[in-house]
Amino acid sequence: MTQAIPKLITFDDFLEWKPENGRYELHKGAIAEMPNPTGKHSEISGFLIAEFNFQIRRSQLPYFIPKECTIKFGDRSGYDPDVIVLDKQAVTANESRWEKESVISRGNSVKLVVEVVSTNWGDDYAHKMIDYEALGIPEYWIVDYLSLGGSRYIGSPKQPTLSVYQLVDNEYQIKLFRENERVESLVFPELNLTAKQIFNAE
Repeated sequence: MTQAIPKLITFDDFLEWKPENGRYELHKGAIAEMPNPTGKHSEISGFLIAEFNFQIRRSQLPYFIPKECTIKFGDRSGYDPDVIVLDKQAVTANESRWEKESVISRGNSVKLVVEVVSTNWGDDYAHKMIDYEALGIPEYWIVDYLSLGGSRYIGSPKQPTLSVYQLVDNEYQIKLFRENERVESLVFPELNLTAKQIFNAE
């Protein structure tokens, strides 16, 4: 649901405006109010954060998962992903806005982004996918536990699908995972979870 505002705004204007309560993103200069996560949506996000943190600790990877983070795309867009895994060294070296604003602007600071699909599924499959790819984010997951995405994205008949986009030669290659198929991640190669386990958050 896009807010009625008199003109398109910049990313900096958006950050200054952004209230502490509510979920908002900036889409090509327009403020977009994001749906509040349902119980299951939050459950899946929390489950993935716990699993990713376990992998980070077990393999002693130099990554971290922030509670809040806005990814900046040019001067007119900014997204707050459901889950984001960041590279500590890259963030420290290259992200001048991180300490004060929790803003990331370089793809090499990000290892993995996850969007758990809700009613605005078109954003996840189209706009965000294109922007994450253009920024050079190496891995992007779309967790569509309610089969909301269009059949051209998740197939027909539609069923719960986890789409993994991995950057190869600056383009995303897509793999779809369903039911008891083990999800394959280049960022966390030892992750041993099926799509169904993620959808059920167990």
